[in-house]
Amino acid sequence: MRRSDRFILALGLAGSLVALPALAQQQTFFNESQPMFDNCGDPSLVKAQKDGITLGFSVNPPEAWLDEQSKQAKGIDWDMNKAVLDWMGVKNIKLEWMPWESQVPALLSKRTDVIAGNIHHTAERDKVISFSGPAYWYGPVIVVSKGNPLGIKSYDDLKGKQVGDISGSAADFYLRKIGVTPTSFKTEIDELQSLNQGRLQAVLEDDLVYLEFAKTNQNHNLEPLWSIPAPADIINGGGYGMARFAMRKEDCTLRSAYTQALAEMRANGHVSAILKNYGLSDRNLVMYKLNP
Repeated sequence: MRRSDRFILALGLAGSLVALPALAQQQTFFNESQPMFDNCGDPSLVKAQKDGITLGFSVNPPEAWLDEQSKQAKGIDWDMNKAVLDWMGVKNIKLEWMPWESQVPALLSKRTDVIAGNIHHTAERDKVISFSGPAYWYGPVIVVSKGNPLGIKSYDDLKGKQVGDISGSAADFYLRKIGVTPTSFKTEIDELQSLNQGRLQAVLEDDLVYLEFAKTNQNHNLEPLWSIPAPADIINGGGYGMARFAMRKEDCTLRSAYTQALAEMRANGHVSAILKNYGLSDRNLVMYKLNP
């Protein structure tokens, strides 16, 4: 059995952003299993180990963002991807930052090798890309102005309202599915600030994205409607199942390696530690009931 040191955070900025060595974290995690994909067929894992890999990210705190001062990537998804790639033995890592709606086209055109900002299964996505095993979980929340002036009590109440979302997101897919025509944004900060400034009547957003916004904008005028239960069809196949990472369908060995690495990290406490570094908890390891 071998021990692999915990990941080293780093990132240099130059066109495509390249990860560079930095200080290692103090905590280490034991991986009981090591990569065993030598006879699996396609060359995607070997290519990544030999030539490096390009990860696609979108700015979306606390999931992923680029620190303006250090020019280093930060966030839950960066930490998880870096740890996965350490386990796989991939040393050369490049990052591409882009709007969320560009992630799937960038992957399919081979501009990137992995959608490293977490992504969820939907029927539309399953037709064109493949997914790793589960990484972690979070859910949706409807956000309105304080006091809920329109008296929104369900997802159906969003019909006919000015509702914001992120273009190409799970929220975007679901709102359109139930008959809501949303106002779509490229970034979460623009979306939530538009609601905060009264230009929208509601937003459907990731719960952890709203919590991060509320933490960094303490004088905001927003109210999350935690009491509204998430419909089963938004969780089961509607884009808010387990958070995963995505690859091209033909990159089977790379996908298998990602899946096994995440399983090892969930088992040895590494995923739990990353979540807790960003204010989440072990309840984010599984799908839990959303309304209190």
